[in-house]
Amino acid sequence: MSNISAPTPVTTPVVVSIPKAALWLVGASLLGLILYYFIGIDQGATSVFGSDMHIHEFVHDARHFLGFPCH
Repeated sequence: MSNISAPTPVTTPVVVSIPKAALWLVGASLLGLILYYFIGIDQGATSVFGSDMHIHEFVHDARHFLGFPCH
C-alpha cells in the first residue's frame, strides 16, 4: 500500500456583509433616541447625568415648541 491520501477540500470563509442602509438605520435610530431623551424626557431633577439643569435649560424652548410639558 502507498501513503497517498485523498486531497483535503479547501474551504473559503463566508463573508457576511451588512448593507449600508442597515447601518444608517441603526445610527439614525440611536441618534433619534438620544435626542428624544434630552429633549423630551430629561427633566433636570430626574436626569441620568446628575441634578444639573444645564441640559434642561439648553433645550427648554425646543421642549415647548415640540409640545413636551416641563413645568
